[in-house]
Amino acid sequence: MRALLGHTQGVSTPSQLTPNGADRVDLHGRYGPVAALRRRAVNTTEPRPTALLMPGYTGSKEDFAPLLDAIAAGGFDAIAIDLPGQYESAGPDDEAAYQPSALGAVVAELVGKLATEGGPVVLLGHSFGGLVARAAVLAGAPVAGLTLMCTGPSELLEGLRRQTLDIGEPTMRKHGIEAVQKLREQLDAMSPPNPAVTPALTAFLRERFVRSRPAALLGKARALRTEPDLVSSLARVLHTSGTPCLVCCGEFDDAWPVSTQRDMADRLDADFAVIRAARHSPNTENPEELLATLLPTWRSWLAAQDPGTITARAGS
Repeated sequence: MRALLGHTQGVSTPSQLTPNGADRVDLHGRYGPVAALRRRAVNTTEPRPTALLMPGYTGSKEDFAPLLDAIAAGGFDAIAIDLPGQYESAGPDDEAAYQPSALGAVVAELVGKLATEGGPVVLLGHSFGGLVARAAVLAGAPVAGLTLMCTGPSELLEGLRRQTLDIGEPTMRKHGIEAVQKLREQLDAMSPPNPAVTPALTAFLRERFVRSRPAALLGKARALRTEPDLVSSLARVLHTSGTPCLVCCGEFDDAWPVSTQRDMADRLDADFAVIRAARHSPNTENPEELLATLLPTWRSWLAAQDPGTITARAGS
């Protein structure tokens, strides 16, 4: 494993509703329009590199709202997407279409188009999105670097998150998505109040969940309980292609253990970073420290491949 990356101080509590300068756009995808937030790079040097950001199981493009402006200020076009079948993105009524391998093929096509139209693409996948990002690279996505954030080598281990999926699936099949949302709200009510979760944020989280396709939620839930360990296969592809990789996670990640993610980084010969004061979503729990890891890492990857690819703004 490469050296542990350092971080800077700073903790904040933004959310999916963080104001930003991104435009709401649709990208072309195999299953129909892919909903995205696109923040153009402040640095107008051509070609501009792109950071493509993919959310987790019940997430959406808005999960990266706290990062978009800073990534653009760092010289990258920032594009955050809803995966197919998720919130505002189209998707088929076929659970098999939402396995990581199937979604990875869709993302590989998208990466190819972005790389052809502009500069190099760095790919970040969060949680379930990390399994999709891995599958995209295995499918031949021409990425300049891969970031796996708060994700694992295989299926979720036993614990509350997996138990929630076990309960949610039969409820979804028998009673529909609204019944699962009510179950989620009941579980949330049993947790200590979180002052960072405003009524507006609660309404948004509800809306994006019930607008997702049930087939997508069911297919992804199955993948989270059955995904095999493909780290060795990914390591071979990364080594053969010379593609750099970063594994990062919150210090209190409650999905895949930090030790498991550290081991995955070892097996991939990847950089490994722990984001302090964060659990499973450093992008909203401590975006400053996450950005202090991502931006220098991505710049170093591009500089090693082509020193003229990116010129960072002073102080960004």
